[in-house]
Amino acid sequence: MKLSHKNLVKFVKTLLISCTAMSVFTSFAQDVTNYPSKPIRLIVGFSAGGISDVLGRALAAKLASNTGQGVIVENKPGAGTTIAADYVAKSTPDGYTLFLQDMTTHAINVGLYKNLPYDAIKDFSPITLVASTPLMLVVNPNLKVNNLKEFIVLAKATSKSLAYASSGKGTVPHLAAETFNQMLSIEPIHVPFKGSSPATQAVLAGDVGFTFSSMPPALSLVQSKKLIALGVTTKNRVNAVPDVPTISEAGLPGYEFVLYSGILGPKGMSPELVKKIHNMFVDVVNSPEMRQVYASIGADPITNTPAEFNSHMNQEVIKMVKAVKVAGATLD
Repeated sequence: MKLSHKNLVKFVKTLLISCTAMSVFTSFAQDVTNYPSKPIRLIVGFSAGGISDVLGRALAAKLASNTGQGVIVENKPGAGTTIAADYVAKSTPDGYTLFLQDMTTHAINVGLYKNLPYDAIKDFSPITLVASTPLMLVVNPNLKVNNLKEFIVLAKATSKSLAYASSGKGTVPHLAAETFNQMLSIEPIHVPFKGSSPATQAVLAGDVGFTFSSMPPALSLVQSKKLIALGVTTKNRVNAVPDVPTISEAGLPGYEFVLYSGILGPKGMSPELVKKIHNMFVDVVNSPEMRQVYASIGADPITNTPAEFNSHMNQEVIKMVKAVKVAGATLD
């Protein structure tokens, strides 16, 4: 049967598209066998110095040692981690661009932003959780409070003049603080920064009174008594600071906030590639070297399957959307 010129052109275009798609699929499938054959980029949505950055660099160093390939940490802070998340979502699903996410990027932001440029669940390939970490409520010594109960009295008396820092609007430290404020019926002034490290430095400088900091930027300052730790946000005390009580036991019963971190890739990664990267990170997290890192920053090492991680993200979205609503926080 003869094809008309119009149908022939259409047929050739369809064939070319099919061949291109097969070529791309084949190249990804071949890459799994020798993966990684070039440096991997691990995207972090916060500035240097915070828990995500410290954890990311430790994971990257061990992964590079295990694979013999470079693993480059790229900080893309801003807009409550949506810049970094959008960048990863739109990346090629070849396993060479990965994302160290937390509940900010894939749970809180769903409730916080009306128009995200990506779908927090559908536009990513879940690989594994890698850590759960506490936050620590720290204050400037100039506030002259030594424990949470004294701070609560001060906060209620100076609510609208007291300022606090966070690692950005809609981030875990911000929502942790907003939940704290709601439970106490106080309205301190929010001053957002691009990460826990600059937020903690603002408390140190006396520019703000307090912050809910990730452990790395606050730990040495607390140990050197430059900042005062009033409590950790987890259900139990943290081994890195055993003398610091939980916020719940120190004066605000029922308060708890845990930061989870995991590894994601863009959507469209093959199951074989996801499995290989999953196994690589499980080996890294369970290594003796990383266990020492986790202990030093007060984090707990955890891993799960891609399916379990996907379920975890869906559950966190439901939980955090409700928390955002209760806190009354919105953006856009």
